[in-house]
Amino acid sequence: MNWILVIKIIASLNAVLGATMLVPLLIALYDQSGDITAFAIALPLTLLVNGLAYLLTRKEESDLSHREGFLTVTLAWVSACFFSSLPFYFAGTFGGFTNAYFEAVSGLTTTGSTILTDVGSMPRATLFWRSIIQWYGGMGIIVLSLAVLPLLGVGGMQIFKAEVPGPTADKIQPRVRDTALLLWKVYLLLTVMECLLLWAGGFNLFDSICHSFTTLATGGFGTRSDSLMSVGPVIEMTVTLFMFLAGVNFTLHYLALTGRARAYLKDGEFRVYLSIVVLGTLVLALILRVTETYNDIFTALRYAVFQTLALVTTTGYNSADFKLWEVTAPLATMILFLFMFTGGMAGSTAGGIKVVRIWLLLKHGYRELFRLIHPRAVRHVKVGGKVVGENVLDAVVGFIVLYMLLFVIATMILSLYGHDFVTSVSAVASCIGNIGPGLGTVGPVSNFNHLQDVVKWVLVFCMVLGRLEIYTVLLLLVPEFWKK
Repeated sequence: MNWILVIKIIASLNAVLGATMLVPLLIALYDQSGDITAFAIALPLTLLVNGLAYLLTRKEESDLSHREGFLTVTLAWVSACFFSSLPFYFAGTFGGFTNAYFEAVSGLTTTGSTILTDVGSMPRATLFWRSIIQWYGGMGIIVLSLAVLPLLGVGGMQIFKAEVPGPTADKIQPRVRDTALLLWKVYLLLTVMECLLLWAGGFNLFDSICHSFTTLATGGFGTRSDSLMSVGPVIEMTVTLFMFLAGVNFTLHYLALTGRARAYLKDGEFRVYLSIVVLGTLVLALILRVTETYNDIFTALRYAVFQTLALVTTTGYNSADFKLWEVTAPLATMILFLFMFTGGMAGSTAGGIKVVRIWLLLKHGYRELFRLIHPRAVRHVKVGGKVVGENVLDAVVGFIVLYMLLFVIATMILSLYGHDFVTSVSAVASCIGNIGPGLGTVGPVSNFNHLQDVVKWVLVFCMVLGRLEIYTVLLLLVPEFWKK
C-alpha cells in the first residue's frame, strides 16, 4: 500500500476544503457573529496540517492501484468530515465533538440529519458552512478533486469507480478528469438556475444560495427551523422541480444540454424513476384526501409530490409535518417509510438503494419465477436493450442483502439503547439512506440531539456507509484487502 500517495491526495483535498472556510469567515466578520473565532481557528489549522502533509508527499507520482483507490476514498471522507467539524466544535454551540462530527458527516454525506434544536437562530456563517459542505458532498469530494486538482499527477479512474460504485459508471469523456469537470459544470449550472429562481420567488439571496446548494446535493440542510413548511407555493414548487432533477442521472442532464433531450425518455431507469414519483404522488395524495388529512385534492397533491420527492431523492426537506400523518393517515406514513429505501437514479446525487438496483432485483426475481415454470428456457435480464451480466446481478443482490442486514443490525442497537421501534427503524433508514428526518422522536420537526453518543456514532457509520454505497467501506474490513 502506497501510503505516501494516499496521504498526498487526501491532504490536497482537505486543503481545498480548508480554503473554502474563508467564505464563512468573511460572512462572520461582516455580521460580527459569535462564530468568528471558530472559523479563524479552523481555517489556518486545516491549511497548516494538510499543507505540511502535501509538502512532505508532493514528489510521489506513482500510479494509484485499485486497492489504494478504495482506501483513499474512505479515508478522504472520514478526514474531510473531521476538518469540516472543526468550525462546529470551536463554535461551542454544538455540545461537544460527537455532535460536531455528527453534523459534519451529515453534511458531507448529504444526509441532512441535524442535532440543532433551532436552526434559524444559528449565525449565517455556520449556516453557510453547513450548506457548502453538502454541496461538495453532493457530487463527491473526490470527483471534485479530480476536476480541479490535476496537479496530483495520478490516475483517477480508480477513485472515480470507488466514488460512483453503482451498477454502471459510464464516462462521458475518455479521461476521468474531463468527465468530472463536465459533471461539475452541469451541477454548477443547475445550482445557479435554482438560486436565481428562488431569489426571484421571494427568498433573499443568502437563503437562495444555501437552499440551492442543499437541494442539488439532495442534502436538505436549510436555514429555517421549520425546513420549508412556512414558504409560499412558488418556492415550494421550485424546490420540488430541482429535487426531481437532482435525483436524475447527471449524464442525462449533460446529454440534454447538448441537444439530446430524448435521452431522458430513452433511458429505462429514468422511466422507472418517473413512474415511482408519479404513482407515489397520486397514491399518497389520494390517501391524504380520503382520510381528510387535507380538505381538497390540490392541497393533498401539493404536499404529496413534495414529500414523495423529498424522500425518494433523499433530500429530506419538509413542506409539512408528516409525523402528524401517523394519526390521520398511517398508510401514508408507511408509504413514506418505503420511499426511504428507494433513492434516485444511479449517477445522481441521491442516496438510498437506487432505482436501477431495485429495477434489476425485480427483473432478476421475475426471471427466477419464469425459470421455475420453464426450467430449460434461456432468459436474460436486460436493461436498455443490453443483457446484464450475471456478475452485475450478483453484485446487486449482494448489495441489497448487505444493506438490509446492516439496517437490521443498526436498528437493533438503537432499540437496545431504549429507543422505540418507530424511532429506531426510521433513524437508521434515514441515515443509511442519507435522507435526513425520520419518524418518531427524530421526525420532521425534531432532531437527533437527544440520542446517546454511542447511538450517534452508529448513525455516523451508517451515513458514511450509505454515501459510499457500502462496498467501498466494508472492503477495508476484509483481511484479504490488506494482503499483498
